[in-house]
Amino acid sequence: MSKTQTLPDFDWDKADNRGFGSGYSDEERNRLSELYDNTLAQVNEKEVVIGTVVGITDREVILNIGFKSDGLVPASEFRDLPDMKIGDEVEVYVENQEDPNGQLVLSRKKAKVITAWQKIQRALDEDLVIEGFVKRRTKGGLIVDIYSIEAFLPGSQIDVKPIRDFDVFVGKKMEVKVVKINYANDNVVVSHKVLIEKDLEAQRQQILNNLQKGQVLEGVIKNMTNFGVFIDLGGVDGLLHITDISWGRISHPSELLHLDQKVNVVVLDFDEDKKRISLGMKQLQAHPWDSLQEGLQIGSKVKGRIVNVADYGAFLEIMPGVEGLIHVSEMSWSQHLRNPQDFLKVGDEVEAVVLTLDRNDRKMSLGIKQLTADPWSRPELVEKYAIGTKHKGVVRNLTNFGLFLELEEGIDGLVHVSDLSWTKKIKHPSDFIKVGEELEVIVLELDVENRRLALGHKQLEENPWDTFESVFTPGSVHRCTILSKNDKVATLELPYGIEGFAALKNLQKEDGSWADVGETVDFKVIEFSKEEKRIMLSHSKTWQEKGEDRKPEKRQAVAKAPATSSKEPERATLGDLDALAALKEQMEGRSSKGE
Repeated sequence: MSKTQTLPDFDWDKADNRGFGSGYSDEERNRLSELYDNTLAQVNEKEVVIGTVVGITDREVILNIGFKSDGLVPASEFRDLPDMKIGDEVEVYVENQEDPNGQLVLSRKKAKVITAWQKIQRALDEDLVIEGFVKRRTKGGLIVDIYSIEAFLPGSQIDVKPIRDFDVFVGKKMEVKVVKINYANDNVVVSHKVLIEKDLEAQRQQILNNLQKGQVLEGVIKNMTNFGVFIDLGGVDGLLHITDISWGRISHPSELLHLDQKVNVVVLDFDEDKKRISLGMKQLQAHPWDSLQEGLQIGSKVKGRIVNVADYGAFLEIMPGVEGLIHVSEMSWSQHLRNPQDFLKVGDEVEAVVLTLDRNDRKMSLGIKQLTADPWSRPELVEKYAIGTKHKGVVRNLTNFGLFLELEEGIDGLVHVSDLSWTKKIKHPSDFIKVGEELEVIVLELDVENRRLALGHKQLEENPWDTFESVFTPGSVHRCTILSKNDKVATLELPYGIEGFAALKNLQKEDGSWADVGETVDFKVIEFSKEEKRIMLSHSKTWQEKGEDRKPEKRQAVAKAPATSSKEPERATLGDLDALAALKEQMEGRSSKGE
């Protein structure tokens, strides 16, 4: 017979059928909850936290960030950590504590970006030096990777000296400083130059403290302009002006120098306040004038190259640093000064004669015309330009009193305004002829000693006033045209193209009206002066005197008959008509040539 075990009585009243964990008292429940909460970290969304790698698969990395669940991150975001293993800690960004599937969503990519910007901002705030990787070159500079953020390094911020080949920096690491951040455009600007400048500051200050005039330094040409070159003296720049490069004349520094060239220079001047240094290179060599040959003197012939042409002359370089001025008046025997560029241009190789030489002031004047004989010294000149000989020349200059005519190179003559025409009163030569035109003349006077030649144009013809004296006799009537009027007199055109004058009061017509400009009416000669070449006439006299004696007015016969006449004019003899016809022919021929 088996023994029966007696179990203690079960207290069914204490039994609770509400489920697992429901048998804890409030005190016990709070204690257990506190123990559990202490095992979890406080995690907020949209922030970067540290996670521990607890699992690695081909596609994902499992991270524990101390939250109630682990997070999954694509393995592609850890390509930069090929040696990552379980237990490593990495920064991740909490995107979502719980997605629709109840999964914690993390991102290492976003964590890297946020952390990078935080580091960049810290580098700017604290003026830190950071290391970057030059990925590629771009327009105006380089793209540098810092904390996986692409930053721009301008070409001017690479080095203290100009960089002409950016490609040498691509693929290399470089220390930089952040100088500007633009969050709106996700733009970062960095500089490597500031690091170099800081290193050079002490060196620059040392150079400036020891700098003095006359000191010879070695430098490197860092920049070149049309007015000179800038030379790096080891942290401080100096200007070598183009005029201090060579004793000879150059148009651009590149003719003798090139970029990155090492040169020796001497300190010419130094401004401590503005820290400006003027340098010289030619001063390291002796002045060429000091080595000028002793045999060179006034009258010597020299050869050289034209290095400059100005309005007043040209400069001839006979050796580097030694120049002489050829004044425009010494380029040709012609008394008519022209533009020096009509004779010479830069680069011409010419020969000249030394006219003046001052070795102390280092000045020299030269001449080209002296290579040929003075045309006024030729023995045949007196015979060639004897008084009465006829010549043709070119008008070179016009003045109020006449014109200068060039008969040949170096031989000019003056034609006075009064010697241009027998019949017209010419106020200015420009009314008769223009510069550059040819004119036929006759020699009136020759003075070889004073280089003067007086010429005349009207003397090529006989003086028509000898004939006019018998044609325009006082009392004779002629058909005239009124050319112009002023306050006192009117100018008339008489037959044969000569001019006469009439007082305004003598323009009244018989009907009481007044003759005006452009009208052609009869005029009576009231005064004739052969010496002054003046004829005074009156229209009023033609009808006033008729009324007094009622006699027909005598009109002098002329080659050009009047258009209308109420009275029969006095007839001229056959000889007078022949002479006047010949004179008219001569005057018309002269008019077609010059007037």
